[in-house]
Amino acid sequence: MISNIDIAIIGIYLVVILAIGIWVARTTETGDDLFLAGRSLTWGFIGFSLFASNISSTTLVGVAGAAYSTGISVSNYEWMAGVILIFMAFFYIPVYIQSRITTIPEYLERRFNRASRKYFSAITIFLSIIVDTAGGLYAGAVVLQVFFPDLVIWQVCVAIAVFAGLYTAAGGLAAVVYTDTIQAIILILGTILISYFVFARFDFSWAMATSQIPEGNLSLIRPMDDPALPWLGTLVGVPILGFWYWATNQYITQRILGAKNVEHARWGAVFGGLLKLLPLFTMAIPAAMAVTIFPDLPNPDQVFPMLVTEVLPVGVIGLVLAGLISAIMSSVDSTLNSASTLVVNDFIMPTRPDLTGKQVANYGRVTTLVFMVLAVIWAPMIANFGGLFAYLQQAFSILVPPVAAVFLLGMFWRRGTGGAAFQTLVIGHAVGVVVFYLSLQGIWELHFTINVGIMTLLSAVLFVVLSLTQAPPDPAQVAEFTWSPEQSKPVEALPVWKDYRYQSLAVLVLTVIMLLMFW
Repeated sequence: MISNIDIAIIGIYLVVILAIGIWVARTTETGDDLFLAGRSLTWGFIGFSLFASNISSTTLVGVAGAAYSTGISVSNYEWMAGVILIFMAFFYIPVYIQSRITTIPEYLERRFNRASRKYFSAITIFLSIIVDTAGGLYAGAVVLQVFFPDLVIWQVCVAIAVFAGLYTAAGGLAAVVYTDTIQAIILILGTILISYFVFARFDFSWAMATSQIPEGNLSLIRPMDDPALPWLGTLVGVPILGFWYWATNQYITQRILGAKNVEHARWGAVFGGLLKLLPLFTMAIPAAMAVTIFPDLPNPDQVFPMLVTEVLPVGVIGLVLAGLISAIMSSVDSTLNSASTLVVNDFIMPTRPDLTGKQVANYGRVTTLVFMVLAVIWAPMIANFGGLFAYLQQAFSILVPPVAAVFLLGMFWRRGTGGAAFQTLVIGHAVGVVVFYLSLQGIWELHFTINVGIMTLLSAVLFVVLSLTQAPPDPAQVAEFTWSPEQSKPVEALPVWKDYRYQSLAVLVLTVIMLLMFW
């Protein structure tokens, strides 16, 4: 039963978020303001926003459910993000920031050709609305329905979309990032409180708390026959999925592109990587401990709602539910803003170069609202896809491999050609559709993460072979949009504690310690 105090806390939170959106909208006038917050974001806002945009309602419920049923290896997707963000800080961020691109597909045009940009942008826009935004709305509505059974799915989708869509259309990326920061803090505080009260149930005794957890469920690295996440999938699949998500996904990298300078972009990425170490301790482990508190739950995804309603005291429940709503809205506002950014910058502005900054902003606002409506219409349809996780896998198992291959080789191999990049994207996605069909028929039965690794390798080989059969690209153009060792050095001499390289080392050391603790 949700108390009036908890409902009041949720109401106060929503009012604060809306007020921030209105406040930011007053200074949002141009396209640069709307899409990149005027390129003024500092490291703290970037790091918190990266965390909040990534932690969706499906993450909260899905990580907890998987940890309850199969163990904490599901959190490998979380801590691996820190490794990827550090990789970005060294190699991708300096190229992205110094080239002053507005969208990630724009990088493909400047490194390869316009066809690659248009193709990748169109694919990203489609998936942003049909998968990310609609999926976030649907998952959020389903989760909220657990706490408030009288809610109607489509009505909740409309309410979330309108609320998040309006402040996103008005304030753009700045509104998204500033609200994300509050949402991240609430998420972190809420999940820490869950961990505290769960552990308190066992008198803060680790031995007592873990005594009934099945053997192996507290291990991050699992055998090859593990159905949840085999070790080879962690080694070859999870990093590729992470690279695609953090380095090439517009709705995540937009925070990086809006950074004040390259140092703040790097600091923000490393800070975001540090925050991504938390979910193991605040989401996965408490859910694994819940096996003792709630044995034999018929549906593992019930464990997060059960922890909230049965373990937490009045008042704290409201805070955690506010965090849950935060997770829903931070995903929706981010995808709406990124999709409108892609449409305006990759399709409208190239054909209308005479647009003023105010006109560009207006196009962005209208596009955001249109996508909001489309996502609301599509969201209830997701129920027909056999579960949200299956729905997401159907999309990402096809999308990721050729994109990862083109971006990785494009940054480090200067011989890669524009024609090969476009052909690899198209052929790779076509092959992905075939492999997906074979997996549905039971002919191809490898784990999803291993499939991603294999398909990325094949895409990389295809890209290399095609490039070698074509004329080499212009060396001057390629040099500007590929990595060189000088770019990994700090822009200026900094004390050790401000040097992103030492910050990165500290995060990596913490990651290794965590792995050794829960190997």
